[in-house]
Amino acid sequence: MARAATTSDVFNAIAEPQRRDILMLLRGGERPVTDLAEKLGMTQPGASKHLRVLRKVGLVRDRKAGKQRVYGLDAQGLRPVHEWTGGFERFWNESFERLDAYVQDLKKARLEE
Repeated sequence: MARAATTSDVFNAIAEPQRRDILMLLRGGERPVTDLAEKLGMTQPGASKHLRVLRKVGLVRDRKAGKQRVYGLDAQGLRPVHEWTGGFERFWNESFERLDAYVQDLKKARLEE
């Protein structure tokens, strides 16, 4: 089955490591595209291309500030990712409970030695 275009699917959009890096930087607040490009060691057109994809899938918003375009995180767009990964919460909780039980058994065995 062919993958959806990165411009229409949040999962494919965040599959690109540089886009995840952009989202991490935007967690700290709005930034102009030139700042994002500099921080990530990429060209301004390269950063703009990634930001365009992120904006199209609803992960960033932008506004004009003088001669610059400033981008901010729109975390609401991450809801599908959160909901999907949340489905694995039970698995991880059970795994941690088993690990905790194992550690408690080891401690008990050491005390009994």
